[in-house]
Amino acid sequence: MEGNVYNFKNEIKTQIEESIAPKKEIIDNDKYIDVINDTAGEIIVAYKKNKKVLWFGNGGSAADAQHLACELVSKFCMEREAIPSIALNTNTSILTAVSNDYGYDKVFERQIEAFAEKGDVLIGITTSGESLNVIRALKSGKKMGAVTVAFTGKRADKLKDFVDYLITVPSDNTPHIQESHIMIGHIICYLVEKELFGNGK
Repeated sequence: MEGNVYNFKNEIKTQIEESIAPKKEIIDNDKYIDVINDTAGEIIVAYKKNKKVLWFGNGGSAADAQHLACELVSKFCMEREAIPSIALNTNTSILTAVSNDYGYDKVFERQIEAFAEKGDVLIGITTSGESLNVIRALKSGKKMGAVTVAFTGKRADKLKDFVDYLITVPSDNTPHIQESHIMIGHIICYLVEKELFGNGK
């Protein structure tokens, strides 16, 4: 824009570099790659057994849950059949009723009781690793025999005992963790779609 007095170029570059840093650490360390690979494999197995994937989170993580559920129901990269994937943070009547009647800490746990089955894959997203409603839902799902997965940042001590697959991002910066979560989620959706409907079918 003519006459623009702002120059944020260095800050823009810094933000991009800081976003790239945890992704670079992920690609350079097989422990991160292995858990992403194994999570994708579990989802593929679940779909082959006519099971489903349930996602849940709060705030930006709720948006990520809704985004990634959509990629599986609609399509990611190819034309194919729909597959069942649900974000548990989208029904405002359920969210407000459970919060009002039982407390917000149970808002996902109650839905796990209603919708989850043994063999389903449950994916809780919490950048802090401390969201009690996510932890309670994962704990409940693990008890019923679902496959439990957490997307989180560096801090995972409060939920690590309740998940089969812990996908951590090596950062404590919430926006950059979220950016990596979407990258990882997209990779998983790509692998699932390719295996079920592409050359791997």
